[in-house]
Amino acid sequence: MVLPNTSGGTNGSLVKETVAGVTKYRKLIIMLIVERLQNCVNFQLSKMWLRSVLASSALMLSFLANASEIITVSSSFSSSQTILGSTVVPYKETTVTAQIPGKVISLGGEVGASLKKGDVLVKIDDSSLMAKRNTLWSQITSAQAALKNSQAQYQREVVSPRSKDITGMPGMGLPSMMDIYFTRPMYNMMGETNSDYNRYSDLMNSATGVSQAESQVMMAWSQMNELNTKIKDTISVAPFEGIIMSKMVEVGDAVQPGQPLMKFGFIKYLRLKADVPSVLVSSLKKGMTVNARVGQSMTTARISQIYPIADPVRHTVVVKFDLKVGYPANPGMYAEVFLPDTTPGGKSIIVIPQSALIKGGSLPTVLVADEAKRTTSLRLLRLGAVQSDGRSIAVVSGLKQGEKIIDNPPVGVNSGWYPGS
Repeated sequence: MVLPNTSGGTNGSLVKETVAGVTKYRKLIIMLIVERLQNCVNFQLSKMWLRSVLASSALMLSFLANASEIITVSSSFSSSQTILGSTVVPYKETTVTAQIPGKVISLGGEVGASLKKGDVLVKIDDSSLMAKRNTLWSQITSAQAALKNSQAQYQREVVSPRSKDITGMPGMGLPSMMDIYFTRPMYNMMGETNSDYNRYSDLMNSATGVSQAESQVMMAWSQMNELNTKIKDTISVAPFEGIIMSKMVEVGDAVQPGQPLMKFGFIKYLRLKADVPSVLVSSLKKGMTVNARVGQSMTTARISQIYPIADPVRHTVVVKFDLKVGYPANPGMYAEVFLPDTTPGGKSIIVIPQSALIKGGSLPTVLVADEAKRTTSLRLLRLGAVQSDGRSIAVVSGLKQGEKIIDNPPVGVNSGWYPGS
């Protein structure tokens, strides 16, 4: 939108003709009244007649002033400021999503509820996960017992190797002694066997059993830690102090991973978020103060963030403006920011009478007329500032010069309405 200081324009011609007609009709009524009073004998009757004439003339004047008519959109020269639509957003906002599948069993409150950091926002049923946790505990206990047994077998092999066991031979120990001190050394000398390698093999076998038991314990604990993470994900907590801005689920709803649950925001400080045309971004600096209009009141806002990348489709850059602390506004409200227009020498803008705007709507709209088909269509506009005459207003986008629109449309009119139909 553009806040201009106009120096011309042709859009007021029809309005002037209408005002001239109303003035001529008013003079005619006054002349009739004076003539009637001069010829009247009973002043009381003249007084009653005067009241009726004044009432009917007032209705006629109102009708003439508010009669719908087709006018042509015109342009005017302007150089001043650009007004852009924006939205009030929280200082911080996050969308809470489900991390695991399950059923919602509790919510932190209704929309608008204030919560502190760490308070529970959403809780999902974790009964099945707790059952799996008990199963894992039994697996961990079994794996730890197997580990202790493997460690004992390894220590036994170190202290009392099986390769030198003499309890396997009968007969007062003499055959075993002969085996140990004569037969085995002879076998080693002849290359038939290697007692040291046999001992090494037995030790490695026992050590492998210990490593496998340790792996089973670690695997069981890893599964437990993974399950504990899933159990933790059943509870979503507030990452900061704020309020519940909207809820997407209710207690009892089944959810899936990635499904949005609610929006949570910090609204102690509020911001304006606007899509600024890339040609205007060069005149903006972080920390700059600009005028803004929120609702029906004017205020100032400070530029807090300018995105470094422009939208490749719309060729706009997101800019955020900080409002004053405690300013009476709510997230989602429509607002306007006034930005300096650096266009050299100004530019031509579209202006229309304010009376052409359809009354009662939340957004500025007009009826665009198709004279050939005798029908109209609604058109959403982005408005600029009121002109110096107090009756016209600038249009940033939505209309072109030469288009036909309806002036003074009835309240609540829709597409298809045509004057005189």
